[in-house]
Amino acid sequence: MIGQPRVYECLSRLGIPFDYYEHPEAPTIEIASQYYRGEGTTLCKNLFFRNHKGDKHYLVIMDARHAMDIHDMEHRLHQGKLSFASPERLMRHLGVRPGSVSLFALVNDATHAVTLFIDRNLLQAEKVSFHPNDNRASLVISSKDMMKFVEELQVPYSVMDLYETTENEEITC
Repeated sequence: MIGQPRVYECLSRLGIPFDYYEHPEAPTIEIASQYYRGEGTTLCKNLFFRNHKGDKHYLVIMDARHAMDIHDMEHRLHQGKLSFASPERLMRHLGVRPGSVSLFALVNDATHAVTLFIDRNLLQAEKVSFHPNDNRASLVISSKDMMKFVEELQVPYSVMDLYETTENEEITC
C-alpha cells in the first residue's frame, strides 16, 4: 500500500479499520476532489501553519468544501499572525512533503510540537478522508476513529468552529 508504514502500523495497533484508495498524485484539494469518492465521506483539508515568531506550529483540519481565509483563521484560533509553514518545517515537524500533509502526519511528531485544530463539523461526519502521508492514496475512517487516533497520539488539540454554516447551506467542491 502507498503511504508511510508508520501510519498503517498505528491504525492496526489501534484497531481502526479503513478503506484504501489509490489515485494519481493529488497535491491540492482541487486535484484530490477529482478522485474523491463521496459515499458519505467528508474530504478533509489539512493546513500547516506557523506563528509569526516561528516557534509554534499548527495543523488545521476542516471540510475541504469550505474556503479558508487566513485572517479569519487567525481570529478563530487566537494564535496571533499565521503563515503557511515552509516545506522544511513541514518535513522537520510532520515528516511529509507539501501536498501530502495529513492528520496522519502526526505519527511523526514525537515531541508534540504541533498543535492540532479540528473543525467541530468533522465530528458530525460519518466518515473522513486523509492521505496516508503520501498524496497518491487516500484512507477513509470514521470520525469516531479519527478522534481515537488523535487521543491515542496524545497530541495537543482543540475542537472548534472554524467556519460558519447555516442549516440550508449547500456546499460544492
